[in-house]
Amino acid sequence: MSTRSRSNLYLGLFCLGFALLLLFVWIPLDTDTGWIEKVRRQVTIGDSLAPSVAGIFLLVGGIILILIERSARDQPKLTGGNLRFIGSVLLILFISFAIMRYCGPLLVSATNIFTGETLEYRLLRDTVPWKYAGYFPGGIVLISGLISLIEGRLTARSVVISAVAVVVLIAIYDLPFDDLLLPPNGDV
Repeated sequence: MSTRSRSNLYLGLFCLGFALLLLFVWIPLDTDTGWIEKVRRQVTIGDSLAPSVAGIFLLVGGIILILIERSARDQPKLTGGNLRFIGSVLLILFISFAIMRYCGPLLVSATNIFTGETLEYRLLRDTVPWKYAGYFPGGIVLISGLISLIEGRLTARSVVISAVAVVVLIAIYDLPFDDLLLPPNGDV
């Protein structure tokens, strides 16, 4: 076993151990609520949901490092193509997050211009359709952009898949919780 393989094995074992400690000792002792809390027919996110999700990702990463280990000679080299790919991913992320952040306020401003009203996005950010005004198009750009990068072309199929995925995310994260604001509405 090469030095790199050994260090990856040790890193994987460390991640696995830390994740198990996090999930079964630290989080239960440090939080008062579970993943989801229901109080008086109102469902809210519990204190342990976010750290538990992070612990699960750490656990999966540790398992992957342990099980799917490559030898040092099989490790890919960093090339210009790799850097272009990483740059493309970062550009897609930047554009989609900018759409998520600014689309809602821009739509409210455009509505104010056309209707003569003085609506404020901050007051509307938790009402339909305004709370989806940035999340929906930004999510479509993010998912379809990444699919298109992998496939090498933009297709109607990737846009439809992206729209369905964003609707499913909205159904999972927004509909069950009355007090949850979809990104980036909590920051606006």
